[in-house]
Amino acid sequence: MPPRAIPEAALPDPDDEPARDASVAKVTPAPNTPAAHTALPLVPFSSARDALRAWMRDSSAGNQAGAVRALEYAASQGHLTAQYKLGKIYAEGEGVPANDLKAFEYFSKIADENADAIPGTAEGRMVGSAFVALGSYFSDGIKGSYVKPNSDRAFDMFHYAASYFGDPDGQYNLARLYMKGQGTTRDARQAARWMKLAAEKGHAPARAAFGEMLIRGGEGVPRQPVLGLMWLALAREGADPVRESWIIERHDAAFAAASATDRSAALALVERQQVAGARAVAAPTQR
Repeated sequence: MPPRAIPEAALPDPDDEPARDASVAKVTPAPNTPAAHTALPLVPFSSARDALRAWMRDSSAGNQAGAVRALEYAASQGHLTAQYKLGKIYAEGEGVPANDLKAFEYFSKIADENADAIPGTAEGRMVGSAFVALGSYFSDGIKGSYVKPNSDRAFDMFHYAASYFGDPDGQYNLARLYMKGQGTTRDARQAARWMKLAAEKGHAPARAAFGEMLIRGGEGVPRQPVLGLMWLALAREGADPVRESWIIERHDAAFAAASATDRSAALALVERQQVAGARAVAAPTQR
C-alpha cells in the first residue's frame, strides 16, 4: 500500500510544467508504423474469445507455439489483451526468441488505437504500459531496425503515460528525462515532482531517487534529509535484491552518513507510513 502523501515535500504541480513546443506534442507513434508481424501461421479460430481459450489451454499444457498462434489470431482481430501479451512475450523472450521490433510494433498498434482508454481500468493500465515500453524503445532505439534513438519521442511517450494514465513507470522515466534534460529542458523541480508521484504509488526506484533528491536538495528542491532517508528506507523494503541492488547500496550509504538523530526520525516516519498503510488495507473489511 503506497504511503500517505508527505506534505512537507512541497513541489510544483504538473500544471506548473513549462509548455513544450506544439511540434513535439503528438503522443502516438508515427502513423506509418508497420503492422505487427505474425510469427506463425494463423489458425482459423471461430472468434478471438475462442482463440484466447486455446491460448490458456496451450499455455497450461506447456505448448508455447500453440499459445502464440492463438494469441496471434486474437491480436489480428483487434483484441487488446492479446496484443499486449504478445508485446510482452516478444520483448522478454517468453518461450519465443526475443524480438524487440515485433514487440515495438504490437505496442505501437495498442498506442495508436487506444490512446483514449479510460485511466484506472484494466485496459487503461495496459495501454499506459504500452506507452512506457515505446518510450524505452525510443530512448535507446532498436539496433538494425528503423527505430532510431529519439529523445523527443521518448519524452512524448513517457509524458502521456505519466500524465494521462498516471502510470508510475511512466512518471519515473519522465522524471529521469527531466533530470538529464533529454527530450526537454533540464528541470530538477519537475523531475522531483514526477518522481514523488511515482514514489507515492510504491515504485521502489522512484522512492530511492526521490529520497536522494531530498537528501541532496538544491536546484529548487527543498533539502529534507529526514524525509529523504524515509523514502530510501521504504524503497529498500520494496526493492528486488537482485535486479535493484543499487537501491540497497544507496540506502545503506545514506543511512551510514546520516546522524543518529536523523536516522531515528526517519525510521519513526517509516513506522507511521506502515501503520497508515495497514489501516487502509484493513478498513474495507471492517465496514
